[in-house]
Amino acid sequence: VQLQASGGGLVQAGDSLRLSCAASGRTFSTYFMGWFRQAPGKEREFVASITRTGGSTLYEHSVKGRFTISRDNPKNTLYLQMNSLNPEDTAIYYCAASARIWATKDSNQYDYWGQGTLVTVSS
Repeated sequence: VQLQASGGGLVQAGDSLRLSCAASGRTFSTYFMGWFRQAPGKEREFVASITRTGGSTLYEHSVKGRFTISRDNPKNTLYLQMNSLNPEDTAIYYCAASARIWATKDSNQYDYWGQGTLVTVSS
């Protein structure tokens, strides 16, 4: 599967953004999906994940309650709705697909990666 992330941009603290990740191919619904991010000078970190049917989600502590991960399988698209953004959310955001039924927060469990989309939050 090929992944293409989009929707990043420059926003102010408190604003919202919605990221999208378009997947190629007909097998999107068979992948466990996740969002990761990498801030300047830091390691890539887990943000959120969602099961194949969208029935279960998992969030990194700092984004829980502000971010919502979702998917539209007929449209082969993954989303990340980000509300109440703050400067600490500034990073390149990556979508990723795992062939596992369930993947942990470990990025090594993901098999395919999008190219990333930059989110910059000014104070």
